[in-house]
Amino acid sequence: MLLAVTGVAVTGVAAERPAAAPPVANASPPATLSAPTEDPLGCLHTGNGFLRAKIRGAVNLDLDWHNAEMQCDGGARPNNSGVRVSFAGPQSSDGRRVRMVFGVGSATEGRGGQALPTNLTVIFEGEKRLFATRGQDRCTVDQLAQERVGDLGGPVRTYRIVAHGFCISPANSLDDSSHILVSSFDFAGRVTFGD
Repeated sequence: MLLAVTGVAVTGVAAERPAAAPPVANASPPATLSAPTEDPLGCLHTGNGFLRAKIRGAVNLDLDWHNAEMQCDGGARPNNSGVRVSFAGPQSSDGRRVRMVFGVGSATEGRGGQALPTNLTVIFEGEKRLFATRGQDRCTVDQLAQERVGDLGGPVRTYRIVAHGFCISPANSLDDSSHILVSSFDFAGRVTFGD
């Protein structure tokens, strides 16, 4: 059953989870993308992860998620043409939540950037709704910075990635019957690279 979510503001007020609580064992990933690694501390261990986005069109949302109420994950894109960063917001009692996935082209490990072409997918989990830009010419990360976090040795390297950007063209539903425009977005999440 599809549920209309027009005119709703999602601010992401979530109950604090105990620090020792284990991840949910029976959580299943959506059919289209794998779920980010569930961390009981939220997005970043440092506590400074966030996502803000303004969405208009078939769905009107002002997202303002904070570290403890969201999950994030990221790494190199499969063809090493940039990075992919995923954010999953607070989950409602009926299992619905919004996930945003940014594919930032030309971004490389540990380096900042400007005017980076970006692909965007917005998934409404539990509603079987998905919007995608289907190309990197509709959105841009105009400022990107990366800062190394975690253990400095070893084959796995994690960075706090901070970005600001916007879209100039809408993301379309799979059947092209509806559209949304993400006119602005800001996020701080993580990307992990391995040898």
